[in-house]
Amino acid sequence: MLNEVIKLGVDGREIFLIGTAHVSKESVDLVKKVIEEEDPDVVAVELDEQRYESLMNKKKWDETEIHKVIKEKKTHLFLLQLLLTNFQRKIGDELGIKPGSEMLKAAETAREKNIRIALVDRDIRITLKRAFNRMGLKEKFSIFYSLFSGVFEREEITEDLLDRLKDKDVMTEMMQELAKEIPSIKEVLLDERDKYIAQKIRELEGRKIVAVVGAGHVGGIKEIIESGKKEDVSELKSIPEKKSLWRYAGYLIPLIFFSLVVWGFHTNGADLTLEMLEKWFLINGVLSALGAALALGHPLSVLTAFLAAPFTSLNPTVAAGWFAGLTEAWLRKPKVKDFDNLFKLDSIRDYWSNGVTRILLVIIFANLGSSIGTFIALPYLATLI
Repeated sequence: MLNEVIKLGVDGREIFLIGTAHVSKESVDLVKKVIEEEDPDVVAVELDEQRYESLMNKKKWDETEIHKVIKEKKTHLFLLQLLLTNFQRKIGDELGIKPGSEMLKAAETAREKNIRIALVDRDIRITLKRAFNRMGLKEKFSIFYSLFSGVFEREEITEDLLDRLKDKDVMTEMMQELAKEIPSIKEVLLDERDKYIAQKIRELEGRKIVAVVGAGHVGGIKEIIESGKKEDVSELKSIPEKKSLWRYAGYLIPLIFFSLVVWGFHTNGADLTLEMLEKWFLINGVLSALGAALALGHPLSVLTAFLAAPFTSLNPTVAAGWFAGLTEAWLRKPKVKDFDNLFKLDSIRDYWSNGVTRILLVIIFANLGSSIGTFIALPYLATLI
């Protein structure tokens, strides 16, 4: 259903579904042609407000500082978007067109003709959080492995691959590959969004609607709209809390630590207690700081890791790396546009020199150092009693 227009009749209204590929010049031309010829009351696009702003106001998006991204908990958004768009970008480079150009063209054409634009996709942050909550440890490992392999192993785009993709939606191809290893990603990114987008289109006011969606969604959306069944999207907008024993395991660390300290004070007095606190602080702090230093973090980021680790190790809801990462982002202030350079990383050295990836390395290495410090310090404290 790529670059195909499907006309549906629903409750006396006309709905034109356009199935596009996100890196297809033909899709861009088709979208403009249909909107101009049909002159609809509404143009619906497969975007949420955040991605719409990113697409329409590129400069504003580029100037977003990474420390705000971390504080607003958008890190997962960037990491997962990097994975999902990596393949699209490489294909787009070969075809000479940027991913999302057809959505941009739909919005621009609608604005030129004073046609109302409807954003019918679910908030990307909700989609990604639901996906992460459903993933098991193995699936998370798979997705991050794909992330890094996508950065460092630039797959050769062959003529055969390009020929095959001429008849397919690139994102659909990507989703099918992901579904083999990560079923929850496919369910959240495709199946749930089919229901959400279909319902949002049905709720639009207007006798003639043009809806621009990825070709991979057309079949599901068409089936749902034609069935006449009303979808309850309220549940799809929520983020179910994931229940895991590992979530509670973190509380064992402060329990063990304070038990050791109390027992040490009971058996050997205040001098041993002070020594235990000193060793805990030094082991945790030094190893976390060492991690931040290995990531080439700013000296103040290293100091932040040192000071934060002994305390964050006793609180499972926070981590030393996030404090060190925020310090790094605040001091060096890289922009989100640095993420574009992730597709130009050809060596490990590039990974350390990129402004955004260095922050991620500070976060990861400081957390890793703090975790190692915790598992070294607890047994060591036990030997002092």
